[in-house]
Amino acid sequence: MENVTIKPIRRILVANRGEIASRVFRTARDMGIATAAVYADGDINLPFVKEAEIAIALNGKSSTETYLNIDKLINACKVSEADAVHPGYGFLSENAAFAKAVQDAGITWIGPPPEAIGQMGDKLAAKAMMSEADVPTLMAQPISKETDVAEAAKEVGYPVLVKASAGGGGRGMRIVETEEQLSDAIESARREADASFGDDTVFLERWVTSSRHVEIQIMGDLYGDVVYFFERECSIQRRHQKIIEEAPSPAVGPDLRARMGEAAISAAKRLGYSSAGTVEFLVSSDEFWFLEVNTRLQVEHPVTEEVTGFDLVREQIRIAEGEPLGYEQSDLAIDGHSIEARLYAEDPSRGFLPSPGVLKVWRPSNSARFDSGVSSGSEVNVEFDPMIAKVISHGATRREAIAKLARALETTSIQGIRNNRDFLVATLRTPEFIAGDTTTDFIERVQPSPIHNPTAQELADAAMAIAICCQFSRRESAKVLSHIPTGWRNSHMPPERSSFEHDGSSLQLEYRAHSNSSFEMRVDDQEFEVEVLAVDSNSTELAINDRRMEFELTRDNDIWYTHGPSGDIALRELPRFVLPGSDDAEGGLSAPMPGKILSTEVNKGDKVRAGQLLVVLEAMKMEHRITAPMDGVITGVRVEAGDQVDKDVVLVEMDTPEGDS
Repeated sequence: MENVTIKPIRRILVANRGEIASRVFRTARDMGIATAAVYADGDINLPFVKEAEIAIALNGKSSTETYLNIDKLINACKVSEADAVHPGYGFLSENAAFAKAVQDAGITWIGPPPEAIGQMGDKLAAKAMMSEADVPTLMAQPISKETDVAEAAKEVGYPVLVKASAGGGGRGMRIVETEEQLSDAIESARREADASFGDDTVFLERWVTSSRHVEIQIMGDLYGDVVYFFERECSIQRRHQKIIEEAPSPAVGPDLRARMGEAAISAAKRLGYSSAGTVEFLVSSDEFWFLEVNTRLQVEHPVTEEVTGFDLVREQIRIAEGEPLGYEQSDLAIDGHSIEARLYAEDPSRGFLPSPGVLKVWRPSNSARFDSGVSSGSEVNVEFDPMIAKVISHGATRREAIAKLARALETTSIQGIRNNRDFLVATLRTPEFIAGDTTTDFIERVQPSPIHNPTAQELADAAMAIAICCQFSRRESAKVLSHIPTGWRNSHMPPERSSFEHDGSSLQLEYRAHSNSSFEMRVDDQEFEVEVLAVDSNSTELAINDRRMEFELTRDNDIWYTHGPSGDIALRELPRFVLPGSDDAEGGLSAPMPGKILSTEVNKGDKVRAGQLLVVLEAMKMEHRITAPMDGVITGVRVEAGDQVDKDVVLVEMDTPEGDS
């Protein structure tokens, strides 16, 4: 470390995808450094590919074929003439072999030393090291082929957490309440860990039901100096994956902050650590237990940037070039409060099931920081993580940061795929969250509303906005009689009519035009006087019964996506006549998304109980268990292990015992 030389970086290749690639490119450009991207087949049209000066195809679809393929990534560095690699997070970011391969190729690694990654990448070894350093740790038991898992679980004590030794992000983690669940949970966690990180090692750890997940951001240079950028709280999670993070933690005072910070620095110095990293703890009252060290940049790093004023990616790059930190712990301070929410393509009303597809409308609010890797028309790929964007607020106080983030989410238009935006807003506005009561069991305990159900008034407003835009478009495209004022008739005519559908319910709209800007409208049994203040084919400003409102509209065949004061509403315009063959066909249990069949657990003729596992489907780097909705008899199995299936493909057919088979 004493013979460090400054080695300026000319071009950075980001060995990752999506929003983190875009995030690193942004800082690199600000520092005058060229950029290179790599991409899987399904990512070719995503913004991060176009944002780099050069992009290299990895010629594959899955993680294993692309972002986990070390040889392809090293070759991409050579082809793009990149002299540095930033790994982002996930994929190979905590893979010591990849870090060493980069360095062996004469390329600068923007991250901690491979030795530190190797030591901390094995979470069991990390726990042992921290225990030796007198840092409190939770009991854990390694799992090997020789392990008596039932005895190991009893020693840890139920409930236990099955946890992948490599990687993070909630992959390869299962909570187990009883011995009967243990074997299946271990095998499932192993498969998921192997698919996500290329390492199927798992262990058992004590599961603390109600606690806080608090992490300390560290940064070290190549000269042995280390500081901590205070803490982040990441307790609000689903499927063990964080969805809301904040800095500072509402439950951490100066004394606990200092003790955790010093413990994190001690761990870093013991490792000979440099670059960015995070030491994670479970916290209960004024006690804390070591969980793990993440030897990379974290997804939630923006909240630390917002309260400290430091660009953590810039610090990583400076350190990799050989520059010293240039500041001490006493130079760092917390300014205000910051909160981050992760927008996912998932359906909260169906257990947060990932919801891949095409993002028809993406118009972020201008009242918060958005770190995203999408644009209107982007596809959320079934092969990868379903994150759409991170939304980050900063306020002088925590309550101000909460209000700003909730409003930024509400005023963002995101349509075409199911997403968790309304769930995030509901979470932020619960009395428990506002009070800082944010333990790891928050979602199960508080149960925020998963979706926003529009009122009849909100649906009527959206339908009237659509009608006005349609009327304007017809007038603009008229080939004859376009000079005649709207509403002019030489006889008494019936009103114009349109029908719309929203979540299975229909709306009937009628209207008469008094003039180009004045309309009499009726939606179901509600009557309105509508004044058009401004209109074009994609937006309108209306005064509806003296309520002034603006709407943005996007049409996709028979679907209208509207964004108004109450947020996003999608309405399907119904045809005037029933189209032949449009009736819904009945089927069996179908695939909730495209994916790969890992196993089928039943055969034709089997009697099953409600909740019994039928099929295991792998999609978006996670396993999804298709279970029986009721007691019944299997009348057909349409798939087998290894099959690739599309969304809504029937997997299993079943009938109730008393039904016809």
